[in-house]
Amino acid sequence: MPEFDLIGTIRARAGAQRPDVALGIGDDAALLEPAPGMQLVACTDTLNAGVHFPRGTAPEAIGWKALAVNLSDLAAMGATPAWALLALSLPRDAAAFVAAMAEGFARLATQHGVTLVGGDTTRGPLALTVTALGQVPAGAALLRGGARAGDAVLVTGTLGDAAAGLALVQGRLSALAPAVAQVLRRRLDYPQPRVAAGLALRGIASACIDLSDGLLADLGHVCTRSGVGAEIDLEALPLSAALQAALAPADARQLALAGGDDYELCCSVPPVRLDAALAALRAAGCAGHVIGRITADAGVRVLDARGEPVTPARRGYEHFA
Repeated sequence: MPEFDLIGTIRARAGAQRPDVALGIGDDAALLEPAPGMQLVACTDTLNAGVHFPRGTAPEAIGWKALAVNLSDLAAMGATPAWALLALSLPRDAAAFVAAMAEGFARLATQHGVTLVGGDTTRGPLALTVTALGQVPAGAALLRGGARAGDAVLVTGTLGDAAAGLALVQGRLSALAPAVAQVLRRRLDYPQPRVAAGLALRGIASACIDLSDGLLADLGHVCTRSGVGAEIDLEALPLSAALQAALAPADARQLALAGGDDYELCCSVPPVRLDAALAALRAAGCAGHVIGRITADAGVRVLDARGEPVTPARRGYEHFA
């Protein structure tokens, strides 16, 4: 299929139609009109076949996830998503793949009011790079650098499911009930960006990050940026029924600590705002769980039920290890 036919296929599934797009797909660049008093929030992520999604993943899921991981970054900043660009590398003429991938992308884009406004297509190993743009009132963005000793550490949703889904695909998990396997695989393929939760936490949380490489690794970024440390209560980690059915408790908690691909939010909240944070998350349709506290001492430590330190087998995904 000629390149411009591929672009036409993608353009037909561009997501929501927004009045603040003065010029979208079809020119050398897009013209966008951010709202007065708003700051532009920009992020980008690349997904490579065999690294960020298993080979053989459904094209619809690939398109969905390519956008979802970026919307998760916007959520962690307390931003409202608005626009996206997609750069697509394809190893061959793949018209059917592009149509299905674009359908998954557009389905999530429409849910969050995002318009695809441009990008690129090229020949090469299968990879997708998405740049997502959002808006936040000036000075209101959630940052990584605001955590203070004494703050509570909260996470949204449940942790470890996507990592278990990957283990299932790789043959490291077997003999699971079909319903359990389906839940875990769906968490891997179709992460749900916590956009509403990020908006709810704006003005309440002192710091925030999305969980892509694993709780310990990503919370460590918050601690480094804020000049603090953290303690995590192992028994407080939120685990889904599916994960608990699939794995022994110790293995389930290890995935929750360091498995990665959760795309939940992890935030710090001053004690005086803790009730407000939990209520705001409930109102946003997303459960929040207190899993520890911010400390003055550097480093992220894990404590067992007796308050004794635990040494995890690993601390998160390392891209270049």
